[in-house]
Amino acid sequence: MLNYIWFGLIFCAVVLGAIHNRLTEVTLAAFDSAKAAVMNIALPLIGIFALWLGIMRLAEKAGIVQIIARGLQPLLKFLFPEIPKGHPALGSIVMNMAANMLGLANAATPVGLKAMQELERLNPHPGIATNAMCTFLALNTSSVQLIPTTTIAILAAAGSKEPTAIIGTTLVATACSTIAAIASVKLLQRAPIFRLPQSSEKTLCAEVSDLPEVALISLPLWAKAILVALSFFFIFIAWHLVVTTSAPSDRGIFSRLVDVASQLAIPVLLTFFPLYAALKRIPVYEEFIEGAKEGFHTGIRIIPYLVAILVAIGMFRAAGGIELLSHWLRPIFQPLHFPPDLLPLALIRPLSGSGANGIFAELVQSHNPDSLVARIGGTFVGSSETTFYVLAVYFGAVSIRRTRQAVPAGLIADLTGLIVSVIICNFVFGGKS
Repeated sequence: MLNYIWFGLIFCAVVLGAIHNRLTEVTLAAFDSAKAAVMNIALPLIGIFALWLGIMRLAEKAGIVQIIARGLQPLLKFLFPEIPKGHPALGSIVMNMAANMLGLANAATPVGLKAMQELERLNPHPGIATNAMCTFLALNTSSVQLIPTTTIAILAAAGSKEPTAIIGTTLVATACSTIAAIASVKLLQRAPIFRLPQSSEKTLCAEVSDLPEVALISLPLWAKAILVALSFFFIFIAWHLVVTTSAPSDRGIFSRLVDVASQLAIPVLLTFFPLYAALKRIPVYEEFIEGAKEGFHTGIRIIPYLVAILVAIGMFRAAGGIELLSHWLRPIFQPLHFPPDLLPLALIRPLSGSGANGIFAELVQSHNPDSLVARIGGTFVGSSETTFYVLAVYFGAVSIRRTRQAVPAGLIADLTGLIVSVIICNFVFGGKS
């Protein structure tokens, strides 16, 4: 499906560019998007990949990944029945989900790529996405998030009196989009057009059913005392931040707790994982370097996929495709009480994160930041994801060409997030703005 979407975007961009006399803009957009894919996205990501993949290697060597996976085994078994118990991919998936929930995109992407690489090792047919890969991508494109930090920042900068008011509506919308993503990816994998050959599933089970679990080494008493002391130290910092960062009258306790968790998550991970590995007498520096080497190769590997998808999207936008779709769809959505001003945001969100943020900022400026339209837009942005960008990065890292049901499942999740955002915001804020 991604083949047809990619070619359709480029073909329509050229046709519309000729009709609207924008061929020069379309050409410039192609070159600018190709440059941005490499210089602004791929190269800066290499350093971030190296950091987190190095930390993840320490977590694997110390057995932390296996501990996390065992604790959530029932949930993971339901979502990923194809992955054997105790496999490293399960721990990486859990850590990716946790980072996404806290809005830590810089940590979520490298850990997610590590999970994809582990899933690729279980793939009997390289180049074709497995059911586990599609489910994992559906979870990422449904954007499970506790707090939409970017949209709250945009609302606050525009002078909103209650920029955190959308946290509750976003939780509802993102929960519904996640449920829709899981349901659709599970149902679509049974459709004849997306179904894997029966031999593939049997081969996978046969090859991985006997994978050994990593033995966990018990820590001596003095090492456990160090970890307990470190835990109390971070608990004290968390309590201090909750008390001092904002007054109770300004923000709810839930918002403050999530903010504190977001602030502490990175320092805790960067401290705990190396310390735990060191207490197990693992050579932390050497192992970190070995893991960081993967970051460079991963960053280079995704460049062609980023260039392909961003060039197509940039050309389509420059040709006026988004404006034209908004004009065509406006009469359809008006009778459904869907705010017409949200159409450009709804169309660009699956294609471009920066573009969606820009449109949302313009929307907030043209309306009251506490208006119903602004809150619907903020809830939708917080409960959805840039589906095609995520697919390009994650599948590109493992050279997947046939994406199967991942694209429709991601788009269904985006559509669900949009519909629920309109409904829940009308219900919660309809009489207040």
